[in-house]
Amino acid sequence: MSIHKHLRRFLMATALLFGLDACAQKTPEAYKLYDHAGKEITYQSLIKALSEPDVVFIGEMHNCVVTHWLELKILQSLHAIHGEKLEVGMEMFEADTQLIIDEYLNNIISGDRFEEEARIWPNYSTDYAPIVYYVKDNRLPLIATNVPRRYANVVKNRGMAYLDSLSSDAKHYLPPLPIRYVANANAASGFALMGLMGKSKGADPERMAQAQAIKDATMGWFIAKNLHGKFLHFNGSYHSDTQEGIIPYLLQYRPGTTFTTIRAVRQEDISYLEDDYKGLADYYICVPEDMTTSY
Repeated sequence: MSIHKHLRRFLMATALLFGLDACAQKTPEAYKLYDHAGKEITYQSLIKALSEPDVVFIGEMHNCVVTHWLELKILQSLHAIHGEKLEVGMEMFEADTQLIIDEYLNNIISGDRFEEEARIWPNYSTDYAPIVYYVKDNRLPLIATNVPRRYANVVKNRGMAYLDSLSSDAKHYLPPLPIRYVANANAASGFALMGLMGKSKGADPERMAQAQAIKDATMGWFIAKNLHGKFLHFNGSYHSDTQEGIIPYLLQYRPGTTFTTIRAVRQEDISYLEDDYKGLADYYICVPEDMTTSY
């Protein structure tokens, strides 16, 4: 074999080894944090920014385990700053379960009874229980902000005006009526598409948007009603994207409230924030697309 062939093989083998070594040296990352312009930021700078406004909205992906872990860490960090002035609200609990939540937090009922009666989400034990445990252990207020789903269903089937015919007991779990309907452009197109497929096929997109709006209005109302210090709210990203969803209602019920939003996103490459996401929130939790999900 000629010296040139030996040299060529040596160079190819060396290149392969260096390539493998480079792959081996690349450290897997679970998330990155970005500001509204796509600039990477540290966790410490994020917490400093979140400590200032009255309300922080974390717009989550409901099945993202990294986002839920970070939610707990953010809760712990803000608690360290604000102490007993911090209040926590969750979309995942409906307003008519507040008594059940309070009884559990005050050790009147057991955890099993709480989970049986509070209509917890299927992923509660993996994704939300750590947050509730922390709130309970540290005696923080936990506010059930979402509308009871039966009333959202009423709106979807009969329209927003039908809420006026509900009993005074039922209206206790709703914002003041009549609700000033705030159209959400992002929601409208989504519900129009949903009306063409699956279980929602044939549904009225306008009423579906109104059903979404009664959720947003109720969450805005119960945040405003319970805001006495600093408020951390967990909700799906849809409810706070582009400062829509909950936020216009919160500002109706409590003008002048300051707020900031975080949005969780998935990307194949988390070394930068994709342009499509810019403008949706003030800060971003960017997670790899292949990250494990809870369901």
